[in-house]
Amino acid sequence: MSIHLLRHGDTGQAGFRGQLDDPLSALGWSQLRAAVEGQGLDRIVTSPLARCARFAEELAAARGVPLRIDARLAEYHFGEWQGVPVATLAEEQGEALGRFWADPVTNPPPGAETIPAFHARLAAAMDTITAEAPDARVLVVTHGGAIRLLRCVAEGRPLADMASIDVPHASLHAIPWKTACAA
Repeated sequence: MSIHLLRHGDTGQAGFRGQLDDPLSALGWSQLRAAVEGQGLDRIVTSPLARCARFAEELAAARGVPLRIDARLAEYHFGEWQGVPVATLAEEQGEALGRFWADPVTNPPPGAETIPAFHARLAAAMDTITAEAPDARVLVVTHGGAIRLLRCVAEGRPLADMASIDVPHASLHAIPWKTACAA
């Protein structure tokens, strides 16, 4: 099995977008098309958010491969910080923002999804993907926070490392996923 995580492209929006349903910008579309050029794949699984799903639908139709939308692949819900520019948070809640980046497990944003809950839903989604097609080349179209968490889990890194993992728009990340990783 081969799993590649693909972060959505640019949306032209700033801040912690989380589960806001932003569409891709023209740049975002071109970034994603370039990212998958020449990539072989057998299946696509995507977050339901427009910045992932619209591209995944286009790609699946163009390549003639099965597509499944999985709500568990949606981005982290940032609670009260969702949609707020990082510069604003740094100015108004700088200490809380610093604590979140240093240790998101014990310092989530106010009203946010817990990191253990985020981990559990992403791991369950990945377990389903590996069970569905154990010999397939799968493209998973998702979000920066999801990719950071999944990389930490798959690479045996502490979740506190999430903020240090670079995940640019339209970047591909090969990930070894074993169901046991989710335990």
